[in-house]
Amino acid sequence: MASEELQKDLEEVKVLLEKATRKRVRDALTAEKSKIETEVKNKKSQKKAELLDNEKPAAMVAPITMGYKVKSSNYGWDQSDKCVKIYTTLSGVHQVPTENVQVHFTERSFDLLVKNLNGKSYSMIVNNLLKPISVEGSSKKVKTDTVLILCRKKVGNTRWDYLTQVEKECKEKEKPSYDTETDPREGLMNVLKKIDEDGDDDMKRTINKDWVESREKQAKGVLRL
Repeated sequence: MASEELQKDLEEVKVLLEKATRKRVRDALTAEKSKIETEVKNKKSQKKAELLDNEKPAAMVAPITMGYKVKSSNYGWDQSDKCVKIYTTLSGVHQVPTENVQVHFTERSFDLLVKNLNGKSYSMIVNNLLKPISVEGSSKKVKTDTVLILCRKKVGNTRWDYLTQVEKECKEKEKPSYDTETDPREGLMNVLKKIDEDGDDDMKRTINKDWVESREKQAKGVLRL
């Protein structure tokens, strides 16, 4: 190796220097000795630096927090003359950077995305809003453990009985239907059947008692005729 060869040269120069008697020869050997010593020193420094570089740990790469996405449908809502207000509770949401809380609006929907909250991302999508909203006028606010979504009504001073069209349709399906063209007694029997299926025991006893008394009164009236 180069460093070993330099060391051998240095040792040989030292031997020659000890034997030299002429001043001119001694000066030349002294100069050569200094030159070789400098080269040896530089080689050692270079080798040491290379060893240190090899021992350095690889550059630390900051872990990317992917987190898994959690779909949420837990919310409450209220309204004013101008806005529909949707509240969703997320513990610690007020502590994440503002840019991590994003809401995208369309005329009949909105979707909320909260990134990197306790190692997770939270998503809430509400489609088919009951009535159109103003995309430009809608916004969000982050409060302690809560995200408030403000959907600006496109037509102000209108009341929303439901938040979404789907909710409205589901509620209307649950209502008993009354067909005016059918026998009124059939409609009444349907109502009584519904009560018998869904009502509690006290309600059933009360309805049955009233029904029996009504039938008895009708029978007495027929006998009098």
